[in-house]
Amino acid sequence: MPRYALRVEYDGRPFAGWQRQADQPSVQGAIEAALARLEPRDHTIAAAGRTDAGVHALAQVAHCDMNKDWDPFRLSEALNYHLKPAPVAITAAALADNDWHARFSAVERRYLFRILIRRAPATLAAGQVWRIGHDLDAGAMHEAAQHLVGLHDFTTFRASICQAKSPVKTMDAVDVTRAQGLFGPEIHIRCRARSFLHNQVRSFVGTLERVGAGAWAPEDVAKALAACDRAACGPVSPPHGLYLAGVGYPDDPFGG
Repeated sequence: MPRYALRVEYDGRPFAGWQRQADQPSVQGAIEAALARLEPRDHTIAAAGRTDAGVHALAQVAHCDMNKDWDPFRLSEALNYHLKPAPVAITAAALADNDWHARFSAVERRYLFRILIRRAPATLAAGQVWRIGHDLDAGAMHEAAQHLVGLHDFTTFRASICQAKSPVKTMDAVDVTRAQGLFGPEIHIRCRARSFLHNQVRSFVGTLERVGAGAWAPEDVAKALAACDRAACGPVSPPHGLYLAGVGYPDDPFGG
């Protein structure tokens, strides 16, 4: 059976998350249903990361096994036709080696979180940003974020329901920048690592927001990390505003 890599973009608002669920809409379920329209049978696809309800993706990566030899472009076009009207798009498809795996072959995952700074409610960007009505000091947030880079026990920033075997992870980068967005000033928080704990990025973001607002000093983030105690974490940010921005592979089937 030929294996195909799929690069997937989606709006997470209508979904209960990536993972297929029996009684709620999911991104995985939508793609598997579209695959069944092309080859009528049960399909099971795997993804680089299981995003939570309300979380978006700019470049999620998944793989599927097909009976037929599909031209990758025609496969992506056919899937996009059958995915309508769900807010899911296959932005690229590529033939992959049979032992290539969207999750286990990945060596890097990149997340972006967008905070919109303005007093007025978000309307056109609703559900796609975390709108905050007060200004944030991006410089202080970036300074604080550097305490999170490297190999650490991230128990403080780990959800209680996290199923990872260990809270120890290596964060390759956490960067905070200010940008002028279409609807107002934005704070962008970018995180890069091989893998993440459940709610780790949202825990980072909520904590860094407290630094940007002046409620925490940058050094307080180092103290919270060292505490290895979930109670030391700042408020967890909402899911809207979080995007799976990319996945890295040593042998990228898309040629990137």
